[in-house]
Amino acid sequence: MSRPVQARRLEGVDKNIWVEFVKLAATYSTVNLGQGFPDFPPPDFLKEAFTRALSGEKHMLHQYTRAFGHPPLVKILAQLFGKLLGRDLDPMTNVMVTVGAYQALFCCFQAFVDEGDEVIIIEPFFDCYEPMVKMAGGTPVFIPLRPVFSREELELIADLCVKHDALCISDEVYEWLVYDGKEHVRIASLRGMWDRTVSIGSAGKTFSVTGWKVGWTVGPNRLLQHIRTVHQNSVYHCATATQEVVAQGFQREFEHYGKPDSYFVQLPKEMQQKRDQLVQSLVAVGMKPIVPEGTYFLVADISEFKSDVPDVPNSDEPYDSRFAKWMMKNKGLAAIPLSTFYCGPHKNNYNSFIRFCFAKEEATLKAADDILQKWKLEKTTP
Repeated sequence: MSRPVQARRLEGVDKNIWVEFVKLAATYSTVNLGQGFPDFPPPDFLKEAFTRALSGEKHMLHQYTRAFGHPPLVKILAQLFGKLLGRDLDPMTNVMVTVGAYQALFCCFQAFVDEGDEVIIIEPFFDCYEPMVKMAGGTPVFIPLRPVFSREELELIADLCVKHDALCISDEVYEWLVYDGKEHVRIASLRGMWDRTVSIGSAGKTFSVTGWKVGWTVGPNRLLQHIRTVHQNSVYHCATATQEVVAQGFQREFEHYGKPDSYFVQLPKEMQQKRDQLVQSLVAVGMKPIVPEGTYFLVADISEFKSDVPDVPNSDEPYDSRFAKWMMKNKGLAAIPLSTFYCGPHKNNYNSFIRFCFAKEEATLKAADDILQKWKLEKTTP
């Protein structure tokens, strides 16, 4: 054909960091601390619920359910988040289930962004935000900030949203993974924000089941009605059985909320220990970790390693990207360059850092530590 077959909306959004780095990690048989998924099992109560759902007598779990969310799931989500947000939520109009948080984000951008609209993206950002905004016809505006905002910082952002009558799409998939006694503040709970906020969550991050792809949006009906329109004309329906199991998981957690045996209490304690273990391993080899207050990830400064991997003047590829590839090929350890999570003009301001995922089982973290200890020995041996 003489003319391009692809739509213009795909221009400039065809490259994806994960495709390249997943292939490299597989090729070089690395210890993979790059991708953000746990390699440990989900909680026993969730695995048992999954077994019951597949092998039990509820044969309709193998068929379609309600398009905007399996009734047991949206009901318990409304109950739990109503408690957390301090308001009564209607499960049929204030909650919608999606195929992971990824689809929730896509529905939001398609529902609310018009051609030429400016969308403020806080850096570092999840890499899909920029292409999703562009595909919707929007113009991304990037603002570098730090993660895990205090209540006062979020109140400032909320005041700006109210002042400028802006919508807020709040990606809160790591809401239960906050460390060192820090508080996760839901921006929708702040003054003036409920009516202008869509909050997004993920069972993958909540229950350590990223492959189940169950996410949700919570917000006022005046916003969710438009998200439902995108959903019904694209994905339409999410897997029934996994929604049933996630509903049972949330019911269990609602009943144990705040108690020592709650998974939402236990998981961040375990993850904080994993974080601290990886910090010690990275320090040993000479990297400078920035200790995170939440999520699966920590960032390490690699400025001291330019003797191992010299910089290339005028290279189009950021230094951290070349370093991460070199580390996979030569050390067998996978991480992700931090510049990936910044826009083009800002990448070189943050190209001396790489990101590691510490949501891994003990054996994986031990294997990573072995690589780093060997590397340390090599660096200190004449």
